[in-house]
Amino acid sequence: MPGNARARIVAEAKRLGFEAVGFARADVPLDADFERYEAFLAGGKHGEMAWLAALPEARRRLDGEHILPGARTVICLARSYARRADEDLADPETAQSIARYARGRDYHNGMRKKLRKLAALTRTLGDDVRARPLCDEEPVLERAWAARAGLGFVGKNGLLIVPGVGSLVLLGEVVTTLAIDPDSPIPERCGSCTRCLDACPTSAFDAPFVLDPRRCVAYLTIEHRGAIDEALRPGVGAHLFGCDDCQTVCPFNASRGRRASAEVDARFSADPRWATTDVRDLLALDDEGFVRLREGSPIGRATRVGLARNAAVILGNRGNEDAVPALERARTEHDSEVVREAAGWALERIEQRR
Repeated sequence: MPGNARARIVAEAKRLGFEAVGFARADVPLDADFERYEAFLAGGKHGEMAWLAALPEARRRLDGEHILPGARTVICLARSYARRADEDLADPETAQSIARYARGRDYHNGMRKKLRKLAALTRTLGDDVRARPLCDEEPVLERAWAARAGLGFVGKNGLLIVPGVGSLVLLGEVVTTLAIDPDSPIPERCGSCTRCLDACPTSAFDAPFVLDPRRCVAYLTIEHRGAIDEALRPGVGAHLFGCDDCQTVCPFNASRGRRASAEVDARFSADPRWATTDVRDLLALDDEGFVRLREGSPIGRATRVGLARNAAVILGNRGNEDAVPALERARTEHDSEVVREAAGWALERIEQRR
């Protein structure tokens, strides 16, 4: 039955649209990963992401037994959100300022449904089999499990790279009490390449494989709630929500244009709202407008104030004179000091370019 169970799980995962499937033992502690995690926390690199430091939750992020008592196997899955390069370039300007995973509809509901279906199948593959689906909201380090399961290897940018698929993937898991032979980890394949490190606009990598999120554009534009360090603002460039720079240059994503097909889930296509939303509009976004804008989209995580702050930084980096009226209003009228300060900085940048 175990061999047949494995084949049935893989077949169902492929039917559900997952590009890669791997299996890891859940009952063997990931002690080395936890040591790195503790060092990460001790260095304060989690920044304002306080939930990462919550103990004993921190330990549970790596402990299969706490995720599901009696757990024997972690089924790791990857689903690509890559589109053809020409489709990305055809997106509206505002959409292009948003990380690719977030340009369309929020992926969580779709992923949860697929993972629940896979968990339901798994429960039928033995007597009293239990299975729990996970979708990046539960206390588990997905990358560590995925690497152990041989789903891919961790690149120098710290992201999981799935051979033949790349790093533009969403990860999910099904933890089960069913024992399935594990896959072997994949050796790292980056070699001497440093394109991802060199491309980082804010030099957020302390070393290969070691990211300081506090300097990462994705952290600054999504998780950070205060003013963005002035020294880092030029590096934010035109990024409104998230950043793909270290992935765009990766050779393992170079064939993305050939690999991505018209069958990619429509939820990953740019939402029509971005065609009618100008970055300048975000400076005057009120609570009601923010509720409408965030509906069904991941961008709400940045908050209304965060989006306005990011918009001001973008406009300052662009240096376009037509942004001055909107920035002037934000500098004097916005209800957040963070936004007023960012708008003032942007106006100074535009003035310096005159």
